[in-house]
Amino acid sequence: MGHRLRHPVKGRFREPRLALLPVPFALIALVTTVDVLAPPGVHLGPFLVAAPALTASFSGPRMTGFVGAVAVLAQAVVAVVRTNLTDLNHTIQIVALVLISVFVTLFAHLREVHERQLTQLRSVAQAAQQVVLRPLRERMGPLRLASVYLAAEAEAQIGGDLYAATRTPDSTRLIIGDVRGKGLEAVGEAALVLGAFRAAAHQEADLPGLVAHLEAAVVADPDDPYEANGEVAPYDGGDASDWHREQFTTAAVLDVPDRDMTLRLVSCGHPPPLLLRGGRVLPLEVDHPAPPLGLTEFADGGFAAQSFPFERGDVVLLYTDGVIEARNAAGDFYPLAERAADWPGDGPEALLRHLCADLLAHSPGGHLGDDAAMVAIERIG
Repeated sequence: MGHRLRHPVKGRFREPRLALLPVPFALIALVTTVDVLAPPGVHLGPFLVAAPALTASFSGPRMTGFVGAVAVLAQAVVAVVRTNLTDLNHTIQIVALVLISVFVTLFAHLREVHERQLTQLRSVAQAAQQVVLRPLRERMGPLRLASVYLAAEAEAQIGGDLYAATRTPDSTRLIIGDVRGKGLEAVGEAALVLGAFRAAAHQEADLPGLVAHLEAAVVADPDDPYEANGEVAPYDGGDASDWHREQFTTAAVLDVPDRDMTLRLVSCGHPPPLLLRGGRVLPLEVDHPAPPLGLTEFADGGFAAQSFPFERGDVVLLYTDGVIEARNAAGDFYPLAERAADWPGDGPEALLRHLCADLLAHSPGGHLGDDAAMVAIERIG
């Protein structure tokens, strides 16, 4: 399955704007006709300002200025037909229409500049995230893998969803996580976690040791001026319960042995993976979950791995909270476990295709409010 999916509606966001272009011209024609035919005491010219104002809400400065010029020309025609251009009432209407058209054209220019800046920023963030999120191999040992990344709307900031998989001599190790926050800062934090995972997955003998390495990498962030010098950030006098590191990452880290029909899981504040077996969906909830990475001050002890059966033909679904927190028009969350149970069973790629289509159908207009990622793992050997 493709590594990254975008909403199909994004490529067509200009089509509704093009469909609206006849509206201001129709409005100008209607107001002009009625104003010419109206009794002498009735003046509808002020309504012409609605044409350039409406255009500025969906089009650029050139079209807005053009519509404003057409509206001014229409007002001049009305003045000539009804009285003359030097009539005080029509002169004031024309001057006011020119000023308002200039104002809304400037507004359309500023809005277009802002949209261009947002598009450039998001392109940079997406490029950075594409470097961070490498495509997963379809086969790793006795496993078949599929992954998908669903981007939120263009107006939303890109998130810090992450996933990766790597091989050891006798197992496959995987991670899925979600960095608190948005934008390039979240992407940078995701890169830090993934870099630490790829470096330590081959070195740490056990899963708790690997997660402890990730925790140490997150806490010892060299970009933090206090942590880099081995200092403690100053207390600002606020509530002591709120005095902690603001950046953290929820994560689920798995180790799947090649010869043992089990998987080992350490959960750090992340939604539980789902095990699909024989039409049933079972959440893999650990007995002793750890806090998210970066919040060691709240940990009661070390990291503990818990084992779950993972037999041939089973599929494990990993996901971020952007999936289960997607709402429909009624405000209901997406029922992931229930929809996964409807999957007929034909490999991890088919599962993700099924869930992606269903998730976008669940969200109003197929628009997600937050980025979402899913990884499906099937044991075939």
